Amino acid sequence: MIGDDLRVRGSSIARPCRTPPASPPASAPGIVDPARSSHISKRRFPAVKAPIIRKPLIIVSDFMRGEAAGGFVLMAAAALALVVANSPLSELYFESLHAKLGGMSVLHWINDGLMVIFFLLVGLEIKREMLVGQLSSWPRRALPGIGALGGMIVPALIYVSFNRDDPAALRGWAIPTATDIAFALGVLSMLGKRVPISIKVFLTALAIIDDLGAVVIIALFYTNELSVLYLSLAAAVIALLVVLNRSGVRSLWPYMVLGSVLWFLVLRSGVHATIAGVALALTVPLRMKGDMREAPLTLLENSLQRVVPFLIIPLFGFANAGLSLAGMTAARLVEPLTLGVALGLLCGKVIGVFGFSSIAIRFGLARLPQEASWIQLAGVSLLCGVGFTMSLFIGLLAFAHHPVLQSEVKVGILGGSLLAGIAGYIVLRMVSSATATATDPEPDRSS
Repeated sequence: MIGDDLRVRGSSIARPCRTPPASPPASAPGIVDPARSSHISKRRFPAVKAPIIRKPLIIVSDFMRGEAAGGFVLMAAAALALVVANSPLSELYFESLHAKLGGMSVLHWINDGLMVIFFLLVGLEIKREMLVGQLSSWPRRALPGIGALGGMIVPALIYVSFNRDDPAALRGWAIPTATDIAFALGVLSMLGKRVPISIKVFLTALAIIDDLGAVVIIALFYTNELSVLYLSLAAAVIALLVVLNRSGVRSLWPYMVLGSVLWFLVLRSGVHATIAGVALALTVPLRMKGDMREAPLTLLENSLQRVVPFLIIPLFGFANAGLSLAGMTAARLVEPLTLGVALGLLCGKVIGVFGFSSIAIRFGLARLPQEASWIQLAGVSLLCGVGFTMSLFIGLLAFAHHPVLQSEVKVGILGGSLLAGIAGYIVLRMVSSATATATDPEPDRSS
């Protein structure tokens, strides 16, 4: 990875901020001893004296530390956007998004400004996983990598098959290729321990590779006219960032300052500005010197994990998911573009991910996730069809000046993602219930 000389194999290093809270005793699931709860409450919020205030704070704190909490917040933001866009506040909603602020609209600042921070976090996660995490060796990368490849190829082919006669619509071929990790993990978390941890690892790894593919697609296929001058200056800044890394600079602030300069140069170059976030992430140091938790990449990633899932992504969802249903007819629901996106997510993802993964397993290129069944693999492949954030983002790039096509894209994404999420949940819930029934001991009838 750019600039780093770390060569660690295996994934014994876990995310410092991802340590789950201790599970309650099996004899009383979900119930915590009152004395212990009071002790924890005082320890975690010592400045708050009133229990009636402290307990809600703890509930919110526990929720925000959950791995799928961001997905639920994003769901709420998207739902709120749909409600507001179809309420008396709709005019204010759309006017506010298009209000000018420093030469760019509010929507532009969110999509080209704040989303850089999201892509910075994506880049940090990709780098860490490739070096010390779930993708640190080829055997670990094989199944999610092959599944992600299928999950990009088949949805794109389905989309193209519906829009092959429309050159303008063909520009959106990459929209159904993305998986929204926050939404997908949110659905998966509803199943709790009914799903083996290996399935969650597979979904997370696949989504990370999927994000990497989306970044490459955006850089290669959704780039405007290029400015050689600004591209050259951006390349010089990236080279300087690499020099800082190789020179042993471990303070974060030089990287952040140069990263801001890089964002401006990339924004002016014609390449989408969010690529600057990924480029910066790949130069942030990750080295095994002392405590891994003090590595610059780890510190920055942990900081962003508090901001991105609960502020930036929900704000993006609220700003872009607003779809006015006024004048919506059945004919608009079956437009080729809408069907291409929806069926690409709903059918293309499960065919691509499950199909390619099955072939890899059958030919010995990869192994079925530990303690997982084929049906569970199919269920999680359906969840990969939840493609909200990145799909919306690519749709905005593909049809930046075509609001009608953007509306069709939103209908397809919302419909396809919703159906894929529901179908994946039902399949995984049914197979877990069947497994639980099959493993229950026969009741003792001797008495």
